[in-house]
Amino acid sequence: MSQFLMPSLGADMEAGTLVEKLRNPGERVARGDIIAAVETQKGVIEIEVFEDGVLQEWLVDLETKVDVGTPLAMIQTDHDAATASSASDPPNLPEPQAPEPPNPEAPQPQDPQPNVVPPEEPERQIPEPEVPGPEIPIPEVPQPDIQPPEIGDIALQERRVGDKKRLRITPSARRLAAQRGIDLGTLSHQKDAPFYLQDIAALTQTADATQPSEMRAAIAAAMSRSKREIPHYYLSHRADLTNADEFVSATNATRAPETRLMLGALYLKAIARAVKKFPEFNGHFKDDNFDHSEASHVGLAISLRGGGLVAPAVFDADAQGLDDVMTAMRDLITRVRTGRFRARELTDATITVTSLGERGVDQLYGVIYPPQVAIVGIGTPALTAQVQGEACVPRLTATITLAADHRVSNGRRGGLFLQEIVKHLQNPETL
Repeated sequence: MSQFLMPSLGADMEAGTLVEKLRNPGERVARGDIIAAVETQKGVIEIEVFEDGVLQEWLVDLETKVDVGTPLAMIQTDHDAATASSASDPPNLPEPQAPEPPNPEAPQPQDPQPNVVPPEEPERQIPEPEVPGPEIPIPEVPQPDIQPPEIGDIALQERRVGDKKRLRITPSARRLAAQRGIDLGTLSHQKDAPFYLQDIAALTQTADATQPSEMRAAIAAAMSRSKREIPHYYLSHRADLTNADEFVSATNATRAPETRLMLGALYLKAIARAVKKFPEFNGHFKDDNFDHSEASHVGLAISLRGGGLVAPAVFDADAQGLDDVMTAMRDLITRVRTGRFRARELTDATITVTSLGERGVDQLYGVIYPPQVAIVGIGTPALTAQVQGEACVPRLTATITLAADHRVSNGRRGGLFLQEIVKHLQNPETL
């Protein structure tokens, strides 16, 4: 039997509150299934299971805040079940052999032989047949007819787990419903929640009055640890983005707005490609040892509307096409800003990219997020005068910065790493 623990979702997390149970005891779960949601300072994070098996029981009630590492549920894994089954099977013993009958053609002795009582054949033990227990049918629970949520619906959202539809309810809506005495378990659609439409603005603005201060405290703790434990060094490099900008403009010329590329997708892809050549910037430093990652999971720093910052990962960004990276970025930003993302997206990032370009910042130097070892910053693109031969021409440029861990890399390698990023940006058709 395995314990399903409250996971650590980052260096700044010490505890979480169980706000949703998405699977019931007795249900089968598979690796990667989302079985619970936990509320932290950063929002509601969906928790995945990492083994195949059957959920036996929940150990923590809803709305209970527990420390990282606390058992939340018990899961009987397939390995546990196979081990228990093999232990309960009787050993395979050889069946006793009956004595062979005498051969009538064999010569018989002439002298009388004493009467010999043949040994009794050992009694064979026949196991009693197992009487199968009565079959208990699994009751079919009718599922409510849930319509897709409308645009802007963040309090109640439809989610599908396996072949079941469930209402996904933000903690703010849950608390508001409790205050008004509404049983959320009886809701089948947004129209059944009269509080939804009239209070949606309040839910987005006052989800939790204490959350921003809690998040600031968590971020302060993580960044203090980073500056205290990680010997940072900093580099900057001016990148010519003219080719990248022209590539994006040409690509978007015939596209609808929702399918257009942004420079941010090129940044992520260029960084993901560059760390394949400079692996010392991609991975985690734990227990005085650097664990290089073969995968390029680029964390994207996203500001939250209520204050604070998270950096969930775009997985395998180097292996995805630019359109796929752009789709992943849109999905992350949408879910993060509605307070919903997955645990693995927070814990598995191997390097982070951050930008304040839309704020007009020329350059920024990030603080490394432990246990990562590097963070890349992107400044605001701007037209600058560049000398080409005897002419002075306008070129779109931006400053790219690097903050890296001196325990793992050095300035020379950092400079080459920045040049590799710029090389990819100047050849966007190869990304």
